[in-house]
Amino acid sequence: MRSQIAALCRDSYSTLTSGKLVEHVREALCKHHSRQLATAAIDTPKSKFGLRLSNKVPLSPHRRLLSTSQFLQQDTAATSQGQTNNLKEDSESAALFNGLDEQFPCLMRNPSKGPEPEYHQVVSGYKKFTYDRPFHFKYNDGVIPSLTVAYETWGELNADKSNAILLTAGLSASSHAKSHSENPKPGWWEKFIGPGCAVDTNKYFVICTNTLGGCYGSTGPSSINPETGEPYGTTFPLLSVKDMVNAQFLLLDHLGVEKVYATIGSSLGGMCSLTSAVEYPERVGRMLSISSCALSHPTSIAMRYLQRKSIMTDPMWQNGHYYGKSYPRNGMKMARELATMTYRSGPEWSQRFSRKRIDENEKLALCPTFLIESYLDYQGEMFCTMYDPNSLLYISKAMDLFDIGEDHEDITSACAKITCPIMVLGVTTDILFPIWQQKQLADVCRAAGNGKVTFYSLDSVYGHDTFLLNLNDIGSAVKGFLDTEQAHSGRVRPRKDQ
Repeated sequence: MRSQIAALCRDSYSTLTSGKLVEHVREALCKHHSRQLATAAIDTPKSKFGLRLSNKVPLSPHRRLLSTSQFLQQDTAATSQGQTNNLKEDSESAALFNGLDEQFPCLMRNPSKGPEPEYHQVVSGYKKFTYDRPFHFKYNDGVIPSLTVAYETWGELNADKSNAILLTAGLSASSHAKSHSENPKPGWWEKFIGPGCAVDTNKYFVICTNTLGGCYGSTGPSSINPETGEPYGTTFPLLSVKDMVNAQFLLLDHLGVEKVYATIGSSLGGMCSLTSAVEYPERVGRMLSISSCALSHPTSIAMRYLQRKSIMTDPMWQNGHYYGKSYPRNGMKMARELATMTYRSGPEWSQRFSRKRIDENEKLALCPTFLIESYLDYQGEMFCTMYDPNSLLYISKAMDLFDIGEDHEDITSACAKITCPIMVLGVTTDILFPIWQQKQLADVCRAAGNGKVTFYSLDSVYGHDTFLLNLNDIGSAVKGFLDTEQAHSGRVRPRKDQ
């Protein structure tokens, strides 16, 4: 076989183009199904070609690449004995080394079933409020020419407009908290909102916005800058939680709601809920914060920093100006996988995945082996194109910067401005917003003189995502807080391990 290929190469140099020479060599190899010469780098007088056979040709896992000079120096009159010697040498080489296949067919698989939040890419079904005046930001004297807030509503606003509830979403959620005729897909708080539910639409008019800086209808980095006709990208002003709240209250002004019956928020939404009660105390009737805090702590900042770094080090990010060009898919996927680790808990994953393998019969490789690896990969893949990477950068940075005492003497003096009843909910397995942060917030509000503070510590295996998944505990607490009169004092349920 070697002599045939060598002869073909010599005879063809003067008569064939470089491309046809490669095709002749390919044809000769395919005819003889040669395992040893499955790949070859063949030099021609004009250029170099990397030659690789079709998958139909069996490939040796220990194949060697031969240059033209090496190839032509082989004995062109190989005898049967010589071929036997070659096979013997290959056999000895195989005995000395047996490594991994260099191919990595790491397929996306999600064999595990379990409760997951309802997140969708929302492109319709919401209303828009546009503020046609310059909107000023807290940091760096930032300003944009105008502002749009996307929002959805459920229930009916009563005659004196006193039954409105302002609901604020988490980092990557939209205004779509509950399905309705304009968008029948389940919302991220689908089972918590509705007639007779925790947030009873027979009693309350529920308003949920897409957070300022988001990508589901409200103004954010992906929006068009009216001054340039191009997306803002990373020219968008640095964002704060206070900016988000100011935008929400501009919407309330537009709707004619002078005072909300309650403001409710989880995670980032809890930061917004607290800020609403501090900055607009006369306009908030009750404040409910779930799995949130009074200020971000170093561990959660570090976790979000790594997510941002994953995106910003992706070459496709292009300093945030990737719209209509590239897309930092790999960075976004890694960011979501890192985030998922902070949203759930070790106890849940021990129960749900343990050390189970994806396929007990599959040969071990560097690809995911365990169910937990496949789960993270799946979460990253499903989310990476659902949300704008720049929105994640801006909003997660705003969460890092959050400190309710920043514009006040300290967090106690800030919370002293709150005049309404307060409920703070936390989860013992939450690693993103640890339970001590909710206890700290409740204690600070009491120390500031508020005698109407209720604190619940919940046991749940779902970690930070408990506020999205645990209808019984979260729903019962929310409904009790909204529907019960609290004229003089709140109540505290201690942790079960105290």
